Amino acid sequence: MKLLIIEDSGSLRRSLRVGLTNLGFAVDETGDGSQGLSMAMTGEYELVILDIMLPSIDGITVLQTIRTKQLDTKVLILSAKQEPEDRVLGLLTGADDYLTKPFSFDELHARLLNLMRRGGLKMVSDIIVIDNLALNLQLKLLKVSDNVIDLTPNEYKIVECLFSNQNKVFSAEKLSTYLAGQYDLISKNSIEAHLSSARKKVRVAGGELPIQTKRGFGYIVQGQ
Repeated sequence: MKLLIIEDSGSLRRSLRVGLTNLGFAVDETGDGSQGLSMAMTGEYELVILDIMLPSIDGITVLQTIRTKQLDTKVLILSAKQEPEDRVLGLLTGADDYLTKPFSFDELHARLLNLMRRGGLKMVSDIIVIDNLALNLQLKLLKVSDNVIDLTPNEYKIVECLFSNQNKVFSAEKLSTYLAGQYDLISKNSIEAHLSSARKKVRVAGGELPIQTKRGFGYIVQGQ
């Protein structure tokens, strides 16, 4: 499930990205209205979380353009504009839902799930399948065909991060933050060791871990 966040607050944007990625969404984000519109117009996103007050192009204009082009994209407005006339304008312009700030993350998640049900969308990324590998994000396990691979927590987290963010390069530093948090560091050599161990375990079970190394940049899983 691909989701786009268009929100000018960097801290909120990052918080949403982390929370939604952990729930199995594939998340892209931007803080600029013009760039967000260009990204949304590709048609590759099932869901868009859209702020109204944005630089370059406001959220209502972004929404109008999306609806003019008749894209079948679910749009949830997430805005500090709380007046009834603001909510009415957003919904009449074509928003599928409108949530005001401040908000609870659990409510946002529930509203997104409701939009998915209404649109016939399925959270297929609860299980990410690549060739004969299946990563179950709920059970936190990796299978090769029907064989469960005994990954360590750090090995699993590396695989989960890269499988959930296909076509994105993650540097060793970004993976370190994903694994250990902002204030702990895991060396590049340790990440290489975790990857090497995971590759061997998958290979023994008859699979091949599709994590590529882009020398000088980091690691990536190319999407199907």
